[in-house]
Amino acid sequence: PDVTRDIIHKLNKEIPQNEGYHHSEGNSDAHIKSSLVGCSQQILIENGNLVLGHWQAVYFCEFDGPRQRRLIVKVGALA
Repeated sequence: PDVTRDIIHKLNKEIPQNEGYHHSEGNSDAHIKSSLVGCSQQILIENGNLVLGHWQAVYFCEFDGPRQRRLIVKVGALA
């Protein structure tokens, strides 16, 4: 979707890949982008469906890849 492209475009513009970062491991921009986007999310499930707004979606962001990643899902009940 257009929103996804806009977000990626803005992140790449504001946090370019080779900007002379202090920790130069080759993926410094990925670390900064990941810290801004976050690495976890809590989402309610109701009647077997994710509770999301009309324009909301879940995105998995890979800024240091492509590489194989593991997705962990934990489900808990509210009292």
